[in-house]
Amino acid sequence: MATSRRVSRVAELIKREVSQMLLNGIKDDRVGMGMVSVTDVDVSGDLQHAKIYVSIYGTEEAKAETMAGLKSATGYVRSELGARVRLRRTPEVVFIEDRSIERGSKVLSLLNQLELQRKPENGENDEEEV
Repeated sequence: MATSRRVSRVAELIKREVSQMLLNGIKDDRVGMGMVSVTDVDVSGDLQHAKIYVSIYGTEEAKAETMAGLKSATGYVRSELGARVRLRRTPEVVFIEDRSIERGSKVLSLLNQLELQRKPENGENDEEEV
C-alpha cells in the first residue's frame, strides 16, 4: 500500500514539474505550436519509467510538431526532473499524446446530433401517444 501511495505521489510531482516546464522551461519552438497540457503521468512501480500523457490543442501539423519537440526535449525534461524531484534515480521519460479529450468531445457532439434528430418535429410530444 505504501508503495502505490509513493508511486502516485511521484506521478503527481512529475505532472506538476513537467507542467511548469511546458509553461516556461522548454525553449523548443515546436512545443509552442499547439497548446499543451499534461493530462496524466503513469509511473512504473519501481519508479524507473514515467509515461507523460499530454493533450495538444491545434491542427494535426501543430500536434505532430509539438510531439517532435517534446521528444527532442526528453533529455532536458529528465535532467530537470532530476534536479527538481529528489529521487535516488530519475525515471526514463516518454511523452505520449493523449487524445481522450478529443474523442470525448466527438462523442458528445454525436450525442447532441442524435438528440436533435430524435426531437419530434413541430413540437409534437411522443408521450401523448397512448
